Amino acid sequence: MIDERIRPAALKPGDTVAIVAPAAAIERDHLERGVDALSACGYRVKVSERVLSRTGILAGGDRERAAELQHAFGDSEVKAIFAARGGYGCGRLLPLLDFDAIARQPKIFLGFSDATFLLNALVELSGMVCFHGPMVAMDFARGLSRRSLDHLRALLAGEAGAFELEAGESLHPGVAEGELVGGCLSVLVAMLGTPYAPDFDGKILFLEDTGEKAYRIDRMLVHLKQAGALGRVAGVAFGGMRGFDGSEQEQRLTREFISEQTADLGCPVVTGIEVGHGTENLTIPFGVRVRLDAERRRLMFVERAVS
Repeated sequence: MIDERIRPAALKPGDTVAIVAPAAAIERDHLERGVDALSACGYRVKVSERVLSRTGILAGGDRERAAELQHAFGDSEVKAIFAARGGYGCGRLLPLLDFDAIARQPKIFLGFSDATFLLNALVELSGMVCFHGPMVAMDFARGLSRRSLDHLRALLAGEAGAFELEAGESLHPGVAEGELVGGCLSVLVAMLGTPYAPDFDGKILFLEDTGEKAYRIDRMLVHLKQAGALGRVAGVAFGGMRGFDGSEQEQRLTREFISEQTADLGCPVVTGIEVGHGTENLTIPFGVRVRLDAERRRLMFVERAVS
C-alpha cells in the first residue's frame, strides 16, 4: 500500500484535457458532441490521434491504446486525461502500462465503468488519486446535469474542498472512515487475484453496476465475500445499480441480495448514491480518505483530491 497518495495538479479553465479511448470503439458524432461540451467548460481539448481507430469492437489494438494512454501521461502540455468511453478493453492494457513512469508524471485521470480497471490500478500501483466520473463520448455527449457538471469542475479545480453526498437508504448502521476504492462491481470482481486489484483492508468500498440481473449481483457479492475482500472493508457505499430490465421485481431482489450479503460485515452500508450508471454520475475521487455515516446517510469527503 502507498503511504501517501499523489494528488494531481488542479485543472483550471484554459488547461489542456486529453481524450483517449482505452476501451471500446467510439462513434465520431458522439465524440464531437463530447468535445464541444468540454470546450464549453473552458478547457482546451487534445484528442488522441487514434481515438477513432477500430480493431473489432475495440478502439484499436491493445498496444496502440496503451501507448496512447502512456503518451498522454507523458505529455507536458496535458493537465488531465478523460476517457472517451468504457464498454470493454481497459483490462487488456494493464500489463502494457508503465505505472512507475505514470507516478513520475501524475495528472487527473477521469472515467468509470470499464475504466474501473485503470482507476484501481493507478491508485494501487502509481499511488495516484483518480476520479470516477463521466466520460466524453457518453455522458458529456448526452449532456450532464448542471449539478453534475458544476460538481466535476469544482472538484477537479480544487474548489470543492470537503463535500458530502447523500445516500438514498441506510441498510446497516455504523460510522467508518477509510480510503475510498471500488467502481463497477463486475469489473472489480474480474480484478480479484491480479496485481492490479485494490487493497481492501480498512477501505470504504464503493460499488455500482448496470444491466445485471439480481442473481448476478448476488453472485458477484458472494465472490467478493468468499475471496476475502468484503470482510476486510470498513464500510460499503452503493451507487447506481440499474437492473437489466428496470423492473420493480429485479430492483427489489437486488436490494434484498445487497442487504443479505452485507448484513454480517459489521460495518455501515448505504445505497442509492448518485454516482455511476443510471444516475447523475457525480464525480468522486478514489484514493482519498472519506467518512461513511449510515445513520445520516452521508458519504463525506474530508480531504482535497488535487494539489
